[in-house]
Amino acid sequence: MRPRHTRHSRRRGLVAAAATLAALCTGQTLNALPASAAPQAPHPASAVRAAEDHAARVLAGSLTDPAWRARVRRAALTSDEVDVTALAGRAPVSLKTALVADDRRIAAAKGLDAGVGSLLRLRLGDASMRTALDAGTAPWVVAATSDEPTATLTAYDSRGRTHTLDARTAPAHPVYVVDIDGAKALDAGLDVLNEELARYGVSSADPAPARVSADRTPAAASGGGFWTTRISAVELSDDEEPWFKGAAEIYTLVTGFGQDGKVRVDPVDMPYLDYEGTVYRPNQILVNWSSYKYDLADAVMMEDDGGTNYRDLAKAIAAVLLTVTDQGAYIPLVNAVLDAMPDKWWRDDPDYVDSWYTLAQSDNGTRHGARGNGWMTVEPYYVQEF
Repeated sequence: MRPRHTRHSRRRGLVAAAATLAALCTGQTLNALPASAAPQAPHPASAVRAAEDHAARVLAGSLTDPAWRARVRRAALTSDEVDVTALAGRAPVSLKTALVADDRRIAAAKGLDAGVGSLLRLRLGDASMRTALDAGTAPWVVAATSDEPTATLTAYDSRGRTHTLDARTAPAHPVYVVDIDGAKALDAGLDVLNEELARYGVSSADPAPARVSADRTPAAASGGGFWTTRISAVELSDDEEPWFKGAAEIYTLVTGFGQDGKVRVDPVDMPYLDYEGTVYRPNQILVNWSSYKYDLADAVMMEDDGGTNYRDLAKAIAAVLLTVTDQGAYIPLVNAVLDAMPDKWWRDDPDYVDSWYTLAQSDNGTRHGARGNGWMTVEPYYVQEF
């Protein structure tokens, strides 16, 4: 996760709607899921947390070596995030081996291939610690646990002793935080999510829809473009945030019915949305209307805080959405997406940030999220073909 100061609040009091949708709609493609795809509600956050904690302990123990301790200190003072396993390339083999193994465990827990590369990152816990660290104070090491709420954290020193830290107030003693590269993990995870959704029959890749001309009439296949909804500004609400957390990794699941009449989910990465209480002006395309049958779509904004397994997420979403069939009219899908995720997932990751129902191609102005945690200013935007 990238350094940040605030965080998104969790799903609260959502009323289940998937059962209602299933009652209204006949499930014609649920059987297309393999038998193993029925979600067992595994929660990978504990595996990620265990790997991060192990990495924190072995890193703390390695700091008994003065030369290595100085190398880590220089890296932490000159970079917002340090690639732990890359830095350990110049450390004893035993340390690098342990960290590489932790990296692989994290990737596996998140449903990512080993080819994703190193995910473990190290950073200084707070800018206020720089002076003490620069003066040579021996730092402690803590894992950026994904549990919340949490009142305390356990830090390790180079002698193997533990220290209890206040989760809300940064300590005066310098602390290294071991976390994962959330942006890198999310980028790889959304690729996995796309692949898995397509495998289960929930479309995410664009079909070959008829093109639409700038005056919103069908155009010949040899010309024209397509209409989109573009985000011109977006802001999320401000919440108190523990000092040890990294930046938000935000993505949005856009849902609706595709041109073929089947439910589709289009994941949209929003890598710029780091901090709450900040207005961002990305001019990012959120909905490509040429992919949708109806002039309405829904958006569910999520935050990956470290423990999401993208293969399990795809299974859970597919198991519910494949029961929803096109009834010749728009059906809201926000609650179906949220209810697809087992309750225990909401105790850690992924976080539910907010949702927007009935986005229309003609929307032009500010739309507030259903749970009041954010707003977006959207506008129709025509993408012209060259």
